[in-house]
Amino acid sequence: MTVHTDATPQPRAAEPTPTSIRASERALAPDLGRGLMLLFIAMSNTAFHLWNSEYGPSGWQPVNGSWADHTVQFAMIVGLDLRIYPLFAFLFGYGMMQLFLRQTAGGTSERKAVGLLRRRSLWMMVIGFAHATLLMAGDIIGFYGLVSLVLGWLFLRRSDRALKWWIGIAATLLVVLSAQPVVTTMLSGGDLGSMGDAGADPGSEAFGAGKESWLAAAGTRTETGLYLMGLAAPLVLLTGGCVIFLLGFWAARRRILEEPGRHVKLLRGTAVVGIGIGWLGALPTALAHVGVLDIPADALSESGPLFTLRDVTGNAAGLGYVALVALFAHWWTRRPRRRGAKAITAVSAVGKRSLSCYLTHSLLFAPLLAAWGLGLGEHLTSASMVLVAVGVWLVTVAGAYALELRGLRGPAETLLRRLMYGRKDGNGGSREADGAGATEGIRT
Repeated sequence: MTVHTDATPQPRAAEPTPTSIRASERALAPDLGRGLMLLFIAMSNTAFHLWNSEYGPSGWQPVNGSWADHTVQFAMIVGLDLRIYPLFAFLFGYGMMQLFLRQTAGGTSERKAVGLLRRRSLWMMVIGFAHATLLMAGDIIGFYGLVSLVLGWLFLRRSDRALKWWIGIAATLLVVLSAQPVVTTMLSGGDLGSMGDAGADPGSEAFGAGKESWLAAAGTRTETGLYLMGLAAPLVLLTGGCVIFLLGFWAARRRILEEPGRHVKLLRGTAVVGIGIGWLGALPTALAHVGVLDIPADALSESGPLFTLRDVTGNAAGLGYVALVALFAHWWTRRPRRRGAKAITAVSAVGKRSLSCYLTHSLLFAPLLAAWGLGLGEHLTSASMVLVAVGVWLVTVAGAYALELRGLRGPAETLLRRLMYGRKDGNGGSREADGAGATEGIRT
């Protein structure tokens, strides 16, 4: 008797392959959001470079300066500090899920798509550590590399139901742990003004900007970078701070930023409520900072109740900013005549090359402002430093727009893409960025 066996080879799961998106297929909101985000990050990080300023317990903003400086400091505390990186976290999580869904839709197995993102996260940690050591202690690339490494492994393949449950758990954990010290102090009859440490200096010392030796500054930067990646990132994961990333996962599955017209009601509500909560949560600290409110210094420090309020409500503001950008993109794309189209294209080009532009900030800021460089940070104030930040951002806008006109990715995106896929991009890296940069879909 002859036994017939099926020798037909079984299909193998597709290998992860580079996938590019044509310009006509790109959604405006994610790119525009990342482009604006980098402006806000540059502005909010200005206080780290003012190494000759006097700092107080209310946050990173200096306490000295003219009325113009205090106006800038007030606006920063209310609208930017601890509010922009939640925007970054949401877009980062959104982009992670976008890349995962694009890979699986192209035939790559879920396991291999997660492996691709794992390599991306590991290389981000390497790039971030190098960035922190060489130029910028407050690097966030390595920080988000570690966070994305864990979240990608745990949640990318979760069902919608499970993802919603974990979002709820993370949000509850964040609120409970943030409120616990305040509630405990109140129940015990203690004084909220005694919470915190007014002696803590959140100024630029931890960032090494005031050190005249680059080598000495590198030691400080490395220490701070290791703290952010080795301690701050795990704390974010364990205390519910990852809820914004997970919301980005959830939103990407529903294509909320690609199809804002289908979610106008949700976006409007999120914009109004989120920005309102975020600004109101920071208002007491801002008023105290400029001397309008008399609040004990301990209550304003990083472990005090007002800082906690400002920090937690910053997540709502970040989501509100995302929603506002999506609503603008929806309105813009429906206009029959679009004035200022070149400006929108240029800002979106920054968003497509967000990793390159983020690194360029440090390449320009550090040599100009640090004591080991030209030392201009010694002479600038909050108001003048914001002008410098806007100027640096405009330089990146010009560079990104030039690359956009030529259909080229940013250099950092090209490098990370080749490291991710382990081989040269099929089109030689010449096509425009496809959202696979470190800050896709990139503490202030």
